Amino acid sequence: MKTPHRSNRPPLAGKRILVTHAKAFMAPVLCEVLVEQGAEVILSNDALLDPDAPAALVAATGHIDILIANLALAAPTTPADKVADTEWRDMFAALVDPLPRLVRAVLPQMMARRAGKILVMGSASALRGMKRASTYSAARGAQLAYAQAVGVEVAPYQIQVNAIAQNFVDNATYFPAEVQANPRFKERLQNEVPLGRLVSAREDASFAAYLCSDAANCFVGQVFPVCGGWVPR
Repeated sequence: MKTPHRSNRPPLAGKRILVTHAKAFMAPVLCEVLVEQGAEVILSNDALLDPDAPAALVAATGHIDILIANLALAAPTTPADKVADTEWRDMFAALVDPLPRLVRAVLPQMMARRAGKILVMGSASALRGMKRASTYSAARGAQLAYAQAVGVEVAPYQIQVNAIAQNFVDNATYFPAEVQANPRFKERLQNEVPLGRLVSAREDASFAAYLCSDAANCFVGQVFPVCGGWVPR
């Protein structure tokens, strides 16, 4: 009996992947994992606050098989009754506004090829209420809603748009070393996260890499919580 042939080709070989905010949030470890799996990774450190910046970035990058919208900004802890218009606008300008601009710029080439993937690195803060996080949670919620809507719209073009909604994942942007060393945070981790620890950056990145692979072609407009059970779905 013959053993089925298994290719040694890396799962992301030949894929050109654009990753935004490349020094923040999940990008540093994510890029390592993507390269390990054979991808050609194009990094952008542009804040993308200029309305024309996303389109310019996509044009300069050229061929893009996969767009990873990794957008990050420190989360304020302002009580809801104290949130100023400037805080609200700044949060949406950084986390929300670049997303449709990036997608609008990259979709034409993907639609023409009838192939492509867009992955939003989002937050589970949009899936569970958190005190003193109204602006951040609202912005992250907008990201997830957008990914779901666009996902079902472009699915007929064989383009998969999905999002990871994460929390309690090890990363220097939201869980720096000083936070992780705080006894109160350690207690919170045990009380609120069934996993009892932070999800490692590589665990999160490996799942993201899977969603970028052809093995994940069946997922359309879905939001995947990665948060150690902090939210069940």
